[in-house]
Amino acid sequence: MTEKIIETAYAKINLGLRILGKRKDGYHEVSMIMQSVGLSDEVIITEGNGIEISTNVEGLSCGKDNLAYKAAALLAEKYNITPNVHIVLNKSIFMAAGLAGGSSDAAAVLRGLNKYWKLGLYTDKLEAIGAELGSDVPFCICGGSAIAKGRGEVILPLPDMPENYVVLAKPKNLDVSTAWVYKNYDPGRVLNNPCIWQIAENLPHGGRAMAPFMGNALETVTIPAHPQIALLKMAMLKAGAYFAMMSGSGPTVFAFADNREIAEAIVEAVQDFNVETAITTTVRRKDI
Repeated sequence: MTEKIIETAYAKINLGLRILGKRKDGYHEVSMIMQSVGLSDEVIITEGNGIEISTNVEGLSCGKDNLAYKAAALLAEKYNITPNVHIVLNKSIFMAAGLAGGSSDAAAVLRGLNKYWKLGLYTDKLEAIGAELGSDVPFCICGGSAIAKGRGEVILPLPDMPENYVVLAKPKNLDVSTAWVYKNYDPGRVLNNPCIWQIAENLPHGGRAMAPFMGNALETVTIPAHPQIALLKMAMLKAGAYFAMMSGSGPTVFAFADNREIAEAIVEAVQDFNVETAITTTVRRKDI
């Protein structure tokens, strides 16, 4: 058996998030463009006793409610494996931030255990298993640039976006419940829906080409409840970002910058907002 597997779990942002309506199963039908960025967690798999989770983040549950634990348990159950693995989550992705940190960790566990247990599963099978864990997990299996449909679990890979500097800023001590945001979504409040096909068509040409068509329908819920997100966006634009938007249900805001110097100026400009920040870049798809 393989001694140690190390996987990189990349954060994601939404280049466009459009809600098409409410489904019979209670979820919302969405049309999104997802993009991986370089801010990442490290997931290490070694031999253990049962399913053991440990992490560098104080207060993060390492029990059965942890999505990484659920991923290991689900894969073991499906393939009749007695799981004896120790999974270390070295986290750098901001917590409860709209960046799919937990989903990306779960996807990394599925990829890693696929190798560790020598299951030989292909991307589509891992994505299907991931969909049982959460809507963002299938995208996080390979990441890169993709359209996500259904409740987010139907993944259509796109050509890779050219590398672009991205600044991430998450207000500290502000956690936003995704369930609350979707529950309070009102389509009548959305004035400018993103044009998903135009974003996809312009994606190979980079951020500036996509920017006129980008948008996030969930800003109409989260920003009225937390106005500092709008102020954060404005500060990033004023500091030189050519585009800024909330990621997912929030509260993290991402900004596109033309170069590292501008990215650093943006980080400097938002320090008074009491935020966690990171300068990173867009990341290409990683095939299994």
